[in-house]
Amino acid sequence: MTDLSPAPAANDLPGLIRITHIIYALHALSIVIGIVGAATIVGAFLVGWPSLFAVILNYVKRDEVQGTFLASHFRWQIRTFWFGALWTLAMALIVIFTLGIGLLIVWLPLLVLGVWFAYRVAAGWLALNQQRPMYQI
Repeated sequence: MTDLSPAPAANDLPGLIRITHIIYALHALSIVIGIVGAATIVGAFLVGWPSLFAVILNYVKRDEVQGTFLASHFRWQIRTFWFGALWTLAMALIVIFTLGIGLLIVWLPLLVLGVWFAYRVAAGWLALNQQRPMYQI
């Protein structure tokens, strides 16, 4: 199946790069809110307004970045959000099915997931600054 959507014009690329930077900044803001606020990094990333707004921007602008290196960044950002949500759901189910005993150890996977969020945002943002695509997972 071929993609018939036109590639963005060269003059659109700087604006799309700016939007991609904004999306990374919103995710980074969620991480900072999780570190300094009452929430966890995971909680702030998945239900905080910066990351929710960022993921909505990803979906709204996704068609515009097709055919550019930015498409891989959008995929990276969207997958970071949804895989984080999936892992959080898995951790919640473990706590529920262990009748709360999982609360004693759930802090460790939450810490690992928080570090994973920070890595994904940092790695993606660094690649964007070098105008490199993200590797496909």
